[in-house]
Amino acid sequence: MSQALATDTPGAPAARRGRPWALPAAAAATALLLALSLSIGAFDILGDDFGAEMFWITRVPRTIALVLAGAAIATSGLVMQVLTQNRFVDATTSGTTEWAALGLLLTALLLPDIGLVGKMLISSASAFVGAMVFMGILRRVVIRTTLVVPLIGIMLGAVVSALTTFIAAQFNLLQMLGTWFLGSFGEIVRGRYEVLWVVALVTLGVFLMADRITVAGLGKDLATGVGVRYEAILIGGTALVAVAAGVTTVVVGFLPLLGLVVPNVVSMIRGDSVRSNLPWVVLGGVALVTLCDIIGRTVNMPFEVPVSLVLGVVGSIVFVALLLRQARGGTK
Repeated sequence: MSQALATDTPGAPAARRGRPWALPAAAAATALLLALSLSIGAFDILGDDFGAEMFWITRVPRTIALVLAGAAIATSGLVMQVLTQNRFVDATTSGTTEWAALGLLLTALLLPDIGLVGKMLISSASAFVGAMVFMGILRRVVIRTTLVVPLIGIMLGAVVSALTTFIAAQFNLLQMLGTWFLGSFGEIVRGRYEVLWVVALVTLGVFLMADRITVAGLGKDLATGVGVRYEAILIGGTALVAVAAGVTTVVVGFLPLLGLVVPNVVSMIRGDSVRSNLPWVVLGGVALVTLCDIIGRTVNMPFEVPVSLVLGVVGSIVFVALLLRQARGGTK
């Protein structure tokens, strides 16, 4: 197994056994962030006549959407990193989100009357095709350094994004496309967010497949040798990533680098045990996207800064820090 995906760093298991309070404390901190999210809004839920009603129409659905999207995108990023044996890969740096946007655009052009569920299915299918194209390219090129993998994904995503932009410009849909790229929870209300419960199945699927995904990350020969159906796990794991990317793109837009930042930060703190890190990745994804959303809602009140902009800044800083950390370590 590569250094990037070692089972555990020295001393990490002992540290985890010595701090049984750490996970409950992290869960409590995340719950406080969610409570803060519920308390922020334009309506005075105690003083306005319709404040209590608006609380259930807007704030509760928005907070639930933060939980579902944050958990799914973070865990799907972990899946991508394990399957590619590369820390710098997630739906953003593999081009998967750009493929999801292309599918959504084609849906708007060819099937304009299709419902939200139909858009979700087509966008997820397009994201799956893109993820498999990315995986196929990786299997056919010689990887001499870990940085080549995200570069391939970023270049692939740039090509798909350029094609999407060109098509949108031809049909005067650039404004619609811009809305998808600016991920925001500002439009989440009761009756619009419910399809996001589908991505809860992504998080559950990652928990159920965690051990087999870990073995598949060791490589085809070793996985096959221990009785794991490598191709099936590869396709299944990629499908989970595609569903997370497709559904969140349809409902809230892009959440850039969330799936890259959270698994890496968790791994730096706790080591690389995939199964034991999953609860932390879920909590980290929820906490980070909620914190960025709170910042976006409060920094320029009563206006909102899209959460994707805040996430992009945070993610870019962490991504550069990871690159510098690897350069100092001299790993390949």
